[in-house]
Amino acid sequence: MAFPILTAEEVAELVHDGDTVCVSGFTAAGSPKAVTEAIAHKAEKEHAEGKPFKINLYSGASTNNHADGALARANALNHRSPYQNTPDLRTTINSRDTNYFDLHLSELAQKFRYGALGGIDLFIIEAASIRDNGDIVLGNGVGNVPTYAKMAKKVVIELNSHVTPHIEGLHDLYLPLDPPHRREIPIYKPSDRIGDTLLHVDPSKIIGIVNTDYPDGVKGFTPLDDITKQIGANVCDFLVSEIRRGGIPSSFLPIQSGVGNVANAVLFGLADSKEIPPFEMYTEVIQDAVITLMEKERCHFASTCSMTLSDDMMRHVYDNIDFFRDKILIRPAEISNSPEVIRRLGVISMNTALEADIFGNVNSTHVTGTRMMNGIGGSGDFTRNAYISIFTCPSVTKGGLISNIVPMVSHHDHSEHSVDIIITEQGVADLRGKSPIQRAETIINNCANPAYRELLRDYLKLSTGAAHTPHTLKASLGFHTTFLETGDMSKTDWSKF
Repeated sequence: MAFPILTAEEVAELVHDGDTVCVSGFTAAGSPKAVTEAIAHKAEKEHAEGKPFKINLYSGASTNNHADGALARANALNHRSPYQNTPDLRTTINSRDTNYFDLHLSELAQKFRYGALGGIDLFIIEAASIRDNGDIVLGNGVGNVPTYAKMAKKVVIELNSHVTPHIEGLHDLYLPLDPPHRREIPIYKPSDRIGDTLLHVDPSKIIGIVNTDYPDGVKGFTPLDDITKQIGANVCDFLVSEIRRGGIPSSFLPIQSGVGNVANAVLFGLADSKEIPPFEMYTEVIQDAVITLMEKERCHFASTCSMTLSDDMMRHVYDNIDFFRDKILIRPAEISNSPEVIRRLGVISMNTALEADIFGNVNSTHVTGTRMMNGIGGSGDFTRNAYISIFTCPSVTKGGLISNIVPMVSHHDHSEHSVDIIITEQGVADLRGKSPIQRAETIINNCANPAYRELLRDYLKLSTGAAHTPHTLKASLGFHTTFLETGDMSKTDWSKF
């Protein structure tokens, strides 16, 4: 059947205050661009006329300025989940104009299927091509597409001519059964294909096609500085030491790497290491560095949920798609981030912390415990189930005014029970098998900045009496309260607590 061609504005007119709208993609990759902007413009018009207009928006992860950014600026978001990284949306979350439900990325699709979040009024899918029977070649990111397509009342397709239809074949779309009928996810190595290359959508749901021509708009990362380079080197040195002692098989294991400059530094460090063999990835996002490593034959294969590549690198992949066709699979988030598969494959996870405390707990989400930064993303999916879980961060930020190693994290995302290794530019803290006080001594000695080590040691001395974890509760957030009062954690005076 021939689907009607619509404008983004015509689709927006079908969206009403209180509707639940879901979108394809994972990060900016594969996220819609046109319809969400039109919904934002409708919200501005409705607000100008004194009418309420807010939608509930669900995605695979973060989206882009066309979706999260535009809708946040229009104050058009009521509920938002599971992840975001747009400054304008961050502002409305922290002002409590948007109700943000921060969630492990592997869980959102099944929460919809289990009925916890209600129905889906409209699902917007970015596509590279669509066939008359409703079969769709998706774009550069998948997210929660199979579940949203199954549950949505109405579906609209953003047919993006910027995405080559030759991307067909890179997707592996699989929808697990729900309990009590669920079976194992049959992935036993990252390259195992288990699903369909096309998204099958009931054509009666598709209300029309909106033609677009947008790049994903992913920017390249800034050049590595000395600190990120040293963190990357420390991670690689640790992995090499594990191979030497037999802790990691000599054939190596799949790796997961978060997003950002530190992640890129680690990947390039792995490429340069002569003792780490060519490797595979089982991860949620691949960045520019992975493409470079594939061409250098250092990364043989990557299972992912998204190709979050800079526009120039994405064009390079399109131009050489046959080279990459047997090296990349793009899966739904509940598969790319499946705890079951992560544990089975023995994935080595590497994620970034905002701060870590001296006992091994990690804060990934909240600045000084109150202001949301981005969200937990997939870090918990991987950390809790990894063969080895690694967290990295600089030892200090803001020129040394903030120590990222603190007595107690101001918000708790990953517990000491899940965090194996903490690495800063100062060194490596291996926390496995250590008691709380042993962890504290290791983290202070190996990871804390020298400017803060004595302050952290003095904090441990405050504890009196018998205590397995020697916290002094009235002083445990002393670094944070001092920073809020003076702008400099190093001015902490324990005698005041």
